[in-house]
Amino acid sequence: MLIEEIMKRNVFSLSPHHTVKDALSIMQEKKIRHLPIVSETTELLGIITDRDMKEVLPSLYSDTTDVTVYKKTLSEIMTKNPITGHPMDFVEEAAVVFYDNQIGCLPIVSNNKLVGILTETDLLYKYIELTGAHQPGSQIEVRVPNIPGILFEVSKVFYEHKINVQSILVYPDKENEDNKILVIRLKTMNPLNVIKGLKNNGFEVLWPNVPGMDL
Repeated sequence: MLIEEIMKRNVFSLSPHHTVKDALSIMQEKKIRHLPIVSETTELLGIITDRDMKEVLPSLYSDTTDVTVYKKTLSEIMTKNPITGHPMDFVEEAAVVFYDNQIGCLPIVSNNKLVGILTETDLLYKYIELTGAHQPGSQIEVRVPNIPGILFEVSKVFYEHKINVQSILVYPDKENEDNKILVIRLKTMNPLNVIKGLKNNGFEVLWPNVPGMDL
């Protein structure tokens, strides 16, 4: 999946000549936590985040009455040359950039122009959407040998029981590198017959596997 498929295109932004007061107003009004700073030709110059604002604004518990901070220009407090992405970058690669750099947003730039923004919330929602966790269903975990064609063998059990699969995630088995763990979300609230079918076909079901459960 490409970033252009999930990025926000209508990006609120300000110029470096705007003030801290301007940034605070638009962030509160639009309920956003990241504000790109651009030139008159929409070239990305920097980024302002809610964390930046907290660092420069007086605390609610502070005795200071200095209000000159609100008149500071954004060029004085913005993070210059922020990490950026391109619309044709893969979302999975963007997730790695977020994790490695501990950032909350990624301005998306094409031909040196700001064309969108991707936030950690966007990534989280896309993960939820891809896994089907926001839809009614059930989840099972199956340990399988790490061999070609094993996913096809598992899927035959779902076909036999006429159960739709919402998503499949594949994880390494920490106990044995010759195996994989399949985390499968099914479009059914009662997976017991499917679990029986998996076990009858020799697959090890890790979850659900409650002691005493009659499967």
